[in-house]
Amino acid sequence: MQVSIETTSGLERRLTVGVPADQIDSEVEKRLKEAAKTVNLNGFRKGKVPIKVVKQRFGAGVRQEVMGEVMSRSFYEAVQQEGVNPAGQPAIEPTEMAEGKDLEFVATFEVYPEVELADLAGIEVTKLSAEVNDADVEKMIEVLRKQQASFEEVDAAAEADNQLNIDFVGTKDGEEFAGGKAEGQDLVLGSNSMIPGFEDGLIGAKKGDEKVLELSFPEDYHAEELKGAAVVFKVVVNSVSAQELPELNDEFFTKYGVEGGGVEKFREDVQGNMERELKNAAKNKVKTQVMDALLDANKVELPKSLVAGEVETLRGQMMQQFGGQAEGLDLKSILPDDMFTEQAERRVGLGLVVGEVVKAAELQVDADAVKSMVDEMASTYQEPEEVVNYYYSNRELLAGVESAVLEDQVVEHILTQAKVEEKASTYDEVIKSDQKQA
Repeated sequence: MQVSIETTSGLERRLTVGVPADQIDSEVEKRLKEAAKTVNLNGFRKGKVPIKVVKQRFGAGVRQEVMGEVMSRSFYEAVQQEGVNPAGQPAIEPTEMAEGKDLEFVATFEVYPEVELADLAGIEVTKLSAEVNDADVEKMIEVLRKQQASFEEVDAAAEADNQLNIDFVGTKDGEEFAGGKAEGQDLVLGSNSMIPGFEDGLIGAKKGDEKVLELSFPEDYHAEELKGAAVVFKVVVNSVSAQELPELNDEFFTKYGVEGGGVEKFREDVQGNMERELKNAAKNKVKTQVMDALLDANKVELPKSLVAGEVETLRGQMMQQFGGQAEGLDLKSILPDDMFTEQAERRVGLGLVVGEVVKAAELQVDADAVKSMVDEMASTYQEPEEVVNYYYSNRELLAGVESAVLEDQVVEHILTQAKVEEKASTYDEVIKSDQKQA
């Protein structure tokens, strides 16, 4: 096998491979002889078809199949021989395929970049420490009560937390715009489910009132044609309803999976969930700082093929989240690449840099940490043992946990060298800071 390789640009490589004709011919001959033993052709008994006839009928197809397999196998043998590490799938194009001649093909592909880690001692991290106090628990219980609230119509001016039933029409430059019209829509004031100013403009409104709201869409609004646009909403208030919070009783507790134990058991469960949430939020904030610092300190050229693959993964995940039926849809038109490119580049870049940290520090997945993470996730279910068994019987799920644990080990490794500042905080501050990062 003859091999030559050249750098075309950046991470892209062009590999030219030649495979001797006799290697192809001998494999084709072998397969045709095997086929002759089992092939059925009119006018011949099974296993008695002359090899010449078999070759006439099936030779071209068998040869094509053999050459495809030989090119694939030879490519990976060639990159091993040349000591290069392909990133993504190669584009393989045959340049000589004539029978009796040496097979020649060209493979174009990208390689993984070399990563030289910067000094980790320059990384600065702030750790927020907080506790869940009684006031935090009371506040959370009120949030849970509002989630289960009912609404009773009242003859009064609308206040925060009231639910309004409204009709509205939005116009831009005097013309209605897509998605700007609704009838009989329920809206809780203070839910921030509408653009800024919409809900505030309805405070004080009564049943039967008509309001004209002159507003502007946010600059980062998802619809390109409405980003920063000045619009007018004409709103009719059909009804105003006040919020009725449920009592703290067994019926309410059951909705959150608490059976028996009364209000004390419910508070205990709420506090336990909040403490887990606080721990994870503080951990995520530190992790985000470390990962951001790693990316800033280690600028890496990214293989386009890996970024493109990550874009496809993110697009698929979004389709799954919305439960949309992808069949027959032009996903690239509905969800264009640029929606995911920045996130994809970050994920690919982090993967390369984190992988180098793992290699340099000789880190291996801590099995005990994996077990602890699985146990913690399972503890939120009614049958934790079943969940644990399910994770350990599903290789794909367990691999995801192992990957998360290895990332945690990378963070801990970096924290031993970084400058870490401890800062006292509150539950709300830690949770909100983590939500902003997400």
